[in-house]
Amino acid sequence: MQTMNAEFLLGSADKSQFPEINMPEIAFSGRSNVGKSSLLNSIVLRRNLAHISSAPGKTQQINFYNVENRWIFADMPGFGYATTGKENKEKWRKLNFEYFESRKNLKLIAALVDSRHDPMDTDMALIEWYEENQKDYLIILTKCDKIKPGAISARQKQLEHLLANCNHCKEVLPYSSLNGLGRNQLIGILKKIIL
Repeated sequence: MQTMNAEFLLGSADKSQFPEINMPEIAFSGRSNVGKSSLLNSIVLRRNLAHISSAPGKTQQINFYNVENRWIFADMPGFGYATTGKENKEKWRKLNFEYFESRKNLKLIAALVDSRHDPMDTDMALIEWYEENQKDYLIILTKCDKIKPGAISARQKQLEHLLANCNHCKEVLPYSSLNGLGRNQLIGILKKIIL
């Protein structure tokens, strides 16, 4: 597997700082500590494209990356329990939704869900918002290396059942940033976006 050309473009803490780039955008969204930065690094096969921290909530802006001059990846601040004040959490939540609502080139939201746990209220609320606002999204079940194959299959079926009546969910994809599970499938999905 070859590394992908990828470079950090800029970080935006305000809607006015969003870049104007005419390439398809993929947003990586989910709760704090769900593994967004690790997943981004695993896609491009680089350890240090996106900064990984053991403490949730370290992504405090939307980080934009140019990948292969084909896609823009947007690494979103996490929703949920980051160790910060209520004011910051609300600021990040507002920034995320301003991004979702304003980006004309947003082609897909990669909605990350921790495979080790039942989907949380935060996860389901985000999915409901994507549906109501007609945003195409892909559920990525992260950290699948930490559970057994039978549990991965059960979690995938659980999500597929919960989303059976949803119109904008493209797929439920098991993924591991450590062992490469799901990487080729995810790249295949991204390639279809730019056909």
